[in-house]
Formats: sequence, C-alpha cells, structure tokens
Amino acid sequence: MAQDGLRIDLLGTSFSIKSDQDQAYLRKLLDRYKQVVENTRKGIGLQDPLKIAILAGIVLCDEIDKNRQQTGLFDGAESERITMDLIARIDEVIKE
Repeated sequence: MAQDGLRIDLLGTSFSIKSDQDQAYLRKLLDRYKQVVENTRKGIGLQDPLKIAILAGIVLCDEIDKNRQQTGLFDGAESERITMDLIARIDEVIKE
C-alpha cells in the first residue's frame, strides 16, 4: 500500500510523516491530539512545549485507561504494547 504524507505543525515544530494508515483517520487523531494539547496548555498555563506535550500524553493515556476499564477491550499489556509502538514511531520520525 502506498504511503501518504501527513504534515504536523504543533507546539512550535513542524514535520511530515508517512504512513499506510488512512489519511482521514490520521487527521482525526492529530486533531484530537491538538485539542488535548490546547486544553492542557490553557488549563495549566504552561508555555513549555515539551511539558505541554508530556502532560497531553498523560491525559490521553488516562482516557485510554478509563476506556479500557469501561469496555474491557484491552488489558494492561496490550495498552502498553500499543503505547510503546506509538512512541517508537514518533522517535523514528523525530530522528528523520
């Protein structure tokens, strides 16, 4: 499957990623993350992009965990595997 690019402009940095995932899905994820980042920034009054990104990540992990508890769809090991996979993908993009 062809890899499509997605441009990310967030927290003072810009880069593009390529993925086999559906572009509409990726855009939806990015839009959700931007929303969490903005709510986090406003809620705590921080301006440091790294701290905002970390706290936004924690907020999203909290949402995932609460959803997991409500639905029982993922166990802790599966959530951790998914999170580590996402972190690895982000690391690869940042290194480029």
